Order: sequence, then structure tokens, then C-alpha cells
Amino acid sequence: MRYIYGPINSRRLGLSLGITLTPSKVCSFDCIYCQLGKTTIKTTDIKDYIPFNDILAELKSWIQNNSQQVDKINYITFSGSGEPILNSEISQVIAEIKKIVSIPVCVITNASLLILPAVRKAISLADLLIPSLDAVDPRIFQKINRPLETIKIEDIIEGLISLRKEFRGRIWLEVMLVKGVNDDIRHIKKLKEVIDKINPDKIQLNSPVRATCEPGVLAVEKNKLEKIKEILGDRCEIL
Repeated sequence: MRYIYGPINSRRLGLSLGITLTPSKVCSFDCIYCQLGKTTIKTTDIKDYIPFNDILAELKSWIQNNSQQVDKINYITFSGSGEPILNSEISQVIAEIKKIVSIPVCVITNASLLILPAVRKAISLADLLIPSLDAVDPRIFQKINRPLETIKIEDIIEGLISLRKEFRGRIWLEVMLVKGVNDDIRHIKKLKEVIDKINPDKIQLNSPVRATCEPGVLAVEKNKLEKIKEILGDRCEIL
């Protein structure tokens, strides 16, 4: 299988069957904590990186060959080796999945293109969206996410607020915290102000636990994560 992977046991999603919609490390960010390595193609170009028919054929083949596992899967998840919303055919893939199986669809995204109405519409059939927001300060955003130069944190925030108004499914907002980079309490309080405007169903705190693409990227201590969780409120959980 080239585009289907797993199923894997996910800390937050249960048993998840993954689909990758881009070649390895095609992304609009180059996050310092990424476990997949450095971004090789940093872009915001939306196109059919992997043909829709190829993805669908693989999925149908997997379902046919693993019929006893299908009912055990909790989510079909778009994540993989790059940014899934860069694939121009994501809406078609979601729509076809829903014709084939009744498994909920989750899209994990860095939120960089949610400012675009067409992108928000393209993922509107998903059941669960997990966008990330690691920083609200432009300087910290540049340091931790290393985005394409045209991407502004203000646009990401605006896109997330618009998404909440339009999307009928659930939104779990992920915040990846790196020690000494974005875990300062003053920044966390600013982050909370923005998150309150976004109004996600859940806030999920994460910190690197696997090897990262940059040396010296450290996890935040458990006691500080608990303090940050308390600041962010009742909807917040630590992964």
C-alpha cells in the first residue's frame, strides 16, 4: 500500500486507518518538532498530488482484503506524510469514503489554508477536524512552525474562527508545546484568548515524545502541562 497505512492505535482516535494525500513532506510548514523530518517541498499550492482514483482504489482493496477489521476501526484519518488539505481532491475522497463505509472521517491539518472559503468547504463533509494552533505571537509562530513566508498567523486565526461558524462536525484543537519555545505562561494566556474566540469542542495539549527533525526539541514537563491545562480550562486535555 502506498497511500493507506495502519490501522494504528491512536492515543486520541482509537483504531485509526490512515490515508496520505501528498507525497512525503509536502507541507506549508516545516515544524521544528515534526517526527517525519524536514519539509522537502514547502508550498501552499493546492493540486492533485496523488490522483483521487489511485487513493480510492487502494482503499477499496484494503477494505476487501480486511473485511473483519473494518467494523473495529474508529476513524479513517487524513494525515500521513504531508499537509492533507493541499490535495485539491480531498472533498471527493471524503465523499466517496462515505459512500463505501460508515466509518467517521477525521482530517488532521496545520490550519494554514483555512482562511480560504474553498478549503473550508472541501473538508466540510468530515466528521472530525483536528487543526493545530501552536502559537498566536508571530515571532513564536515563525520559530516553531517555520511556515512558508506568505502565511500569517493572523490569517490562520481568522480561518479557524470562520471554520467554527461553518463546520457542523466536531473540532479538536491541538496545541503542540515545546519547552522554551511556546510554553511561556504569558504566551499561553494570549493563546487562551484566541482559543476562546475559536471555541473548539476540545483543546488537546501535546508535547514531543518521538524523535524530531531538529535537535534540542524538548517536551514540556508534566507539572507545567498541568498548569497550562488549568489555564486553558475545562475543555482542555493532555495527550
